[in-house]
Amino acid sequence: MDFLIKAWYSKSPWLLLLWPLSLLVQLLAGLRKASRQKGQATQLVCPVIVIGNITAGGTGKTPLLIALASHLQAQGFKPGIISRGYKSAPSVYPLMVTEETPANIAGDEPGLIARKTKCPVVIDPQRMNALNHLIENAQVDVVLSDDGLQHYPLPRSFEICVVDGARLFGNGLCLPAGPLRESISRIREVDAVVLNGQPSESQAALEGAYIMSLQPKFLKHMQSGEKKPFAGAPFKMGTKIQAVAGIGNPGRFFALLDALPYPVTAFPFPDHYQYRRADFSSPPFDANQPIVMTEKDGIKCESFTDVRLWTLDIAVKVPEELLETVSSHVRDFGRN
Repeated sequence: MDFLIKAWYSKSPWLLLLWPLSLLVQLLAGLRKASRQKGQATQLVCPVIVIGNITAGGTGKTPLLIALASHLQAQGFKPGIISRGYKSAPSVYPLMVTEETPANIAGDEPGLIARKTKCPVVIDPQRMNALNHLIENAQVDVVLSDDGLQHYPLPRSFEICVVDGARLFGNGLCLPAGPLRESISRIREVDAVVLNGQPSESQAALEGAYIMSLQPKFLKHMQSGEKKPFAGAPFKMGTKIQAVAGIGNPGRFFALLDALPYPVTAFPFPDHYQYRRADFSSPPFDANQPIVMTEKDGIKCESFTDVRLWTLDIAVKVPEELLETVSSHVRDFGRN
């Protein structure tokens, strides 16, 4: 899969061999969209905001969702969150996820969202079931959907598409010849486009997009809970950082760690990887050097003890204009 991702974003010419399959994927995506029921938003008892993307892999949807949920809470709203619960394994769906739900049951992203926001979170592969369960069993006045832009059976009142500012749309082709789940034209239909980082090039489809940024705050020791400010030199001189990431775009995380005054060795793992203690054995890991990972990876390492493990806490800087747009949508929902 890594080989294919590199080919998508380096625009390798051999991918044109897969172009006929891409046309089929694009056609099927269009048919699914065309079958979407008209007037879905009028069926909703509260606003449903979908935060997704049109490319395969990570773009920063979950950090943005957490930031928006926190903002809405600060505004006095009661947000709830739904998710497909990828890699979750409950005995039955839908499942109400709490801060105590193990990551191997809830899935890494729902587990992280529940901890960071303290909001009610419901997972179900059928997002409509998750939505109904959330509304029936929790006091919420707005629902945020983690991903689901292409899950058209889910009614929604507001759509946000998150785009990786560095990678953008790759070669612009649909799967499997490129990274797109749908045609780039889908961008024109959403209510807000959010770039994660400054765009690597100018594109007409991104005109008027909001720009968010990820900012490291502190390093947290998983065993003791000790926190060290990210700025400056949190570790002693001579330290060598062992960076671990099992996310959709690990390169973005590794780039953040380059700001530290230590050499960084990157250890990418597959997205949503379920870690074991043996994964960090020596070699290739150094038994005497810290291992720094994402918070999403960290919650999957709580079942075993390793004094080397640290997580990086990230703050998301979201434009005030976007926050106000979302707040206004929630306030005004149902008035018209």
